[in-house]
Amino acid sequence: MKIAMIGLGKMGANMTRRLINSGHEVVVYDLNPDNVTHLAAEGAEGASSLEDLVSRLPVPRAVWLMVPAGDVVEKNVMALAELLEPGDTIIDGGNSYYKDDVRRGGLLKEQGVHFLDVGTSGGTWGLERGYSLMIGGDKEPVQRLEPFFTTLAPGRGDIPPTPHRNNSAGTAEQGYLHCGPVGAGHFVKMIHNGIEYGLMQAYAEGFDILRNAASESLPEAFRYDFECSEIAELWRRGSVISSWLLDLTAQALVEDPELSGYSGYVTDSGEGRWTVQAAVEEAVSAEVLTAALYARFRSRQQHTFGEKMLSAMRQQFGGHIEAGKGEKI
Repeated sequence: MKIAMIGLGKMGANMTRRLINSGHEVVVYDLNPDNVTHLAAEGAEGASSLEDLVSRLPVPRAVWLMVPAGDVVEKNVMALAELLEPGDTIIDGGNSYYKDDVRRGGLLKEQGVHFLDVGTSGGTWGLERGYSLMIGGDKEPVQRLEPFFTTLAPGRGDIPPTPHRNNSAGTAEQGYLHCGPVGAGHFVKMIHNGIEYGLMQAYAEGFDILRNAASESLPEAFRYDFECSEIAELWRRGSVISSWLLDLTAQALVEDPELSGYSGYVTDSGEGRWTVQAAVEEAVSAEVLTAALYARFRSRQQHTFGEKMLSAMRQQFGGHIEAGKGEKI
């Protein structure tokens, strides 16, 4: 099958590679022509403009956006709406706000163009590991584009199904799921990222306490000089708190035990705020997720080892660079 990919950053480029490696044809476009040239050399079909990109696709067309949420998504969706025809599909694979999805989906529906919001998790490791896909939109385009989802998703791999699971015919075990109508995919991804904030904060605080167990302010009999990288490695094996985030934490501590390459300035990309806002709207208590979000705000004023740990985890799984080193706040 043939699809277009707009936005060839860390994730968009690797998603393109994963699709090409599985035999799909991918037309690519990016504001940086060098990104297009590099992927064209790897088997993609380069486009010089949105008009050129659309002209290279068979009908019904499918165009996947991997661009920053907000104005950039809005401009691309509106520009594509002028070029696409009834039956075509726009897929937003970034981290857009689900209420914006509902609005955009409604506008496109009037023109007969489908809109899918696909929360995409996998970071810079997705090329090898695959991407967890949380999909919102109408059933027909989801089913038609399923070959792309099955290619990008991790598949069952060696993870056994949950015991007594009754829905073995579903796609969740493959690593992708049609979560509901427009907006549902990004809503699920929003909560996913809110939970991610909480998990990362728990690890960061725990390792901060371990590191400060050697503080001279403590009675000498109760001081402990822990090797955090060794404890992280220990917990990876048989511990109830083992996870991929812990794997990445252990890797960061091996590479830089003091995390001297990080200031501890931790940004947030919006999903944590939206998760807390959704909790307020639903009158649901979310103390841990709210506290994790507020800890990131505080990190921009003072920095602890725990906040360096958060920054290191973000670098490990997503390639995020601290503000002041190239990343916009």
